[in-house]
Formats: sequence, C-alpha cells, structure tokens
Amino acid sequence: MFQAKQPRRVFLLRAAAVSSVVAAGSAQAQAKVDEADETAVGLGYKHDTTKVDTRKYPQHKPDQKCNNCGFWQGSASDAWAGCAMFGRKQIAANGWCVAWKKIG
Repeated sequence: MFQAKQPRRVFLLRAAAVSSVVAAGSAQAQAKVDEADETAVGLGYKHDTTKVDTRKYPQHKPDQKCNNCGFWQGSASDAWAGCAMFGRKQIAANGWCVAWKKIG
C-alpha cells in the first residue's frame, strides 16, 4: 500500500515544482522596465511621454508614444508590452525613448 501512494506523492511534488517554474517564468516575462535601469537611462526612457525633458531631447514630440512606435511589440490597446530595445522587459504604452520610430 505504501508503494501505491508514493507515485501519487511524486506526481504532486512534480506538479508543484512545474507550476512554480511556470509562475517564475511568467513573472520574469512580465517584468517592467525601471526608468533607472541602465538601458532606460541611456535611451532617455520615461513611462510617461509628458515627463520627457524636451531641452535634453528636442526631437521629442508629445504625440510620440511607445504604442505608436515601430519597436512596440503589443497591440495599440495594451498598457504595457515588449519593445525591441528592452529585451524581455515591458514598457508603458504612454512611454517614450530616443529610439522612437514612426510606424510604416
């Protein structure tokens, strides 16, 4: 009888381990860019396009946002999505950086 329960226990332990790995992976994939991140600082990234220093970045226009940039990897309605400039981290739809590129 002990041996009959052991496979069930092993199954449950493995299932718990797999679910924690999946949860950790999705949490990592959902990581948001910190404005203080080295890449973000280098690209002048801000979560809010209205907070961009226009003296430092005179090329910035108020209608330029991450969700209307050619590097945006989400849909126009996503609040956060991936960006080719930031690897696996997500950026804000209303954000901006110097890499902004007009779509099309």
